[in-house]
Amino acid sequence: MPQLGLLPRRACAALLSQLLRPPCAYSPGVVHCHSQGTRDLSPQQMVVREKVLDLVVSCFKRHGAKGLDTPAFELKELLTEKYGEDSGLIYDLKDQGGELLSLRYDLTVPFARYLAMNKVKKMKRYHVGKVWRRESPTMVQGRYREFCQCDFDIAGQFDSMIPDAECLKIMCEILSGLQLGDFLIKVNDRRIVDGMFAVCGVPESKFRAIGSSIDKLDKMSWKDVRHEMVAKKGLAPEVADQIGDYVQCHGGVTLVEQMFQDPRLSQNKRALEGLEDLKLLFEYLTLFGISEKISFDLSLVRGLDYYTGVIYEAILLQTPAQAGEEPLSVGSVAAGGRYDGLVGMFDPKGHNVPCVGLSIGVERIFSIVEQRMKTSGEKVRTTETQVFVATPQNNFLQERLKLIAELWDAGIKAEMLYKNNPKLLTQLHYCENMGIPLVVIIGEQELKEGVIKLRSVASREEVAIKHENLVAEIRKRLSES
Repeated sequence: MPQLGLLPRRACAALLSQLLRPPCAYSPGVVHCHSQGTRDLSPQQMVVREKVLDLVVSCFKRHGAKGLDTPAFELKELLTEKYGEDSGLIYDLKDQGGELLSLRYDLTVPFARYLAMNKVKKMKRYHVGKVWRRESPTMVQGRYREFCQCDFDIAGQFDSMIPDAECLKIMCEILSGLQLGDFLIKVNDRRIVDGMFAVCGVPESKFRAIGSSIDKLDKMSWKDVRHEMVAKKGLAPEVADQIGDYVQCHGGVTLVEQMFQDPRLSQNKRALEGLEDLKLLFEYLTLFGISEKISFDLSLVRGLDYYTGVIYEAILLQTPAQAGEEPLSVGSVAAGGRYDGLVGMFDPKGHNVPCVGLSIGVERIFSIVEQRMKTSGEKVRTTETQVFVATPQNNFLQERLKLIAELWDAGIKAEMLYKNNPKLLTQLHYCENMGIPLVVIIGEQELKEGVIKLRSVASREEVAIKHENLVAEIRKRLSES
């Protein structure tokens, strides 16, 4: 290696940049890695993803939601100041002499903009789409800079807590359906949080900043959070200690009753409103049969600025500990809350539409499901092909093409090899490797007799079927399997 001191300054800088180049940096003519915090999904991963998304979306539809989609980017001014401290994580697009645009950070703000723009006063919608955040990605926890979100929201003026209770029921149905193991949904209310801060002596101008510190309690110890509030955010130590007494409280409806009796909190009007709503919420959750899954937790704050009422977050109590499986810490797997003031921010006259919703953290769920399949050695079929069209003879391409077209036209999922004269063994091996259950075999003998051989790949049994009965027989076999 040349000594840097003996090289001209420009050559020295060029050499250093070569030596320090990260492994994924651009080099012409080289196969490149994708951008940090993103990933490609293999066909096996796509199967897992589709399975999870199908379950989630079918639950949303069961509850009467309509589908909606919005653009991947929005006007920058519409996104800023909606996310508090997290606004710094928004991806801005390069100014090319037109509108200033940003990639969407979540699906909630675009939904609020849609409601205001189209003057929609009532809607129950679901939306599955990608969002982008410039955070430090930790791949092992299923956190990425580009990821998929699945949202369900109820917009409109309704009687208190009925839509909120349904959102929690949906979260329970999805997490139970995915069989991820035991889970708990923490619930709080933004008005109780603000009331708690007020009675503890937090200046109102610091509510959101202190709230975003408390929101880190699932990742940091109370000692570290307290230090951040006091040293970095200028909170008086005695105020931090009073907050500490509250945020360590969690329980069921009895804790709600207890807080009504709290000498300080019960003096705060907003906190009392929040407690009244939570008491009603627990009544509905009991009727839905899910109250044992819900915990009133005073440490839950949810960092986003737009929440105004009930807030909730689902956590897995542990990743299902199956033999030989590495424990996987995935944090929150679903979250949401009430945001009654967001639509008004987009409406020229400030007309509000009350909203409540939830978001399922599907990327984290994919991580768990993928890891479990890897551990169990479960083989994933990446195609849905039902029938393979084969021949033992040369020069039978025309017959195979006619036969496969017949199957496709009948709605049967079918494949064949793209060769004029494939070997029969090669064709049968392909079926075994791809998990294709049935093979139809056509040759000279079959053509002469007007029959087609139908072979079961698993049992290797073959039967001759009259050509005109083939589709019916295949359907019958598939319905039995």
